[in-house]
Amino acid sequence: MSIKQLASALGLSTSTVSRALNGYTDVNEQTRERVQAMAAAMGYRPDAGARRLVRGKTDAVGIVYSAAVENLGNPQFLDMADGLGERLQSKQLDLLLAVAKNETDLTFYERLFHGGRVDAVVVPNTRVHDPRVDYLREKGYPFVGYGRTHACDDYSWVDFDNDMGSRLAVEHLLELGHTRFAYVHAPLELNFAFQRHRGYMAALKARNLDCPAHYRVGDVQDRRSGLQAVQALLAMSPRPTAVLVDNNLGGVGVIRGLMDAGLRVGQDISVVVHGDIPQDTLLTGMPVTTVTQPTPHTTGEALADMVFQVLHAPEDGPYHLLRQPGLQLGTTTGPVR
Repeated sequence: MSIKQLASALGLSTSTVSRALNGYTDVNEQTRERVQAMAAAMGYRPDAGARRLVRGKTDAVGIVYSAAVENLGNPQFLDMADGLGERLQSKQLDLLLAVAKNETDLTFYERLFHGGRVDAVVVPNTRVHDPRVDYLREKGYPFVGYGRTHACDDYSWVDFDNDMGSRLAVEHLLELGHTRFAYVHAPLELNFAFQRHRGYMAALKARNLDCPAHYRVGDVQDRRSGLQAVQALLAMSPRPTAVLVDNNLGGVGVIRGLMDAGLRVGQDISVVVHGDIPQDTLLTGMPVTTVTQPTPHTTGEALADMVFQVLHAPEDGPYHLLRQPGLQLGTTTGPVR
């Protein structure tokens, strides 16, 4: 059905019907309700392309990810994207996923906005100093950060209290009697890694403890690099009694490597991992002690809600949501031996 047919059935002009359907205030409430009721009864659906052309909107939100395994190969990302897409769809917005070799490539964002493909973007994997955030702020393009940067007061973001997560992990291990720690982490230019490292070091310092540089293993953010990190852990002398890994895929590799080396995880050495452990890890029957976060699905929903606020009520922003972690106990931690 066309809008002309709907207008004819109502005895109204196509202009009046169009303005009623799009919520213009110059159409009185009674007429608007009548138009909407008739449209529903007759099964009218507006032409998306024409509607976008008239409104100057795409009704789409973009997110740019690299194809690295720690992104698209991480079930947590897929769950977040599912929540984000579902909630956007409920608000008549589409999710556009763009895959880039380098997710910080600004030309992607330029093409998305200048090409009229998106109304806003979600910026994932934020860096401490992030050129994407600087670029989007400078251009005035609508966006929401999936994470913060070093200066984050003047734009909208959803993030987790990463410092607190590390403190929870360290306090748990201290209660078990551990004082000799190793730390395995993603690149510290990633803001979540920077924050978790900061929280870890602060928690140790509060108890007059330290983690020397040679007890820290960096650039670990997938299963393979986690497995390789075990060689460095086993070479440490004296060997650490506890290990904190700042990301879930790296944690899977570390635990697998320790098991392959003949160590009993939770007895010979304790391990805490930031993030939920994917179900396809082959760590069958081993509940891992983790720093948990609100589910990725609900985080995706929260991101969608904030995008909607940024698009429809920017004057009330910027919007900030800091979600709190918890500690889920498993069998990978135990008293120091």
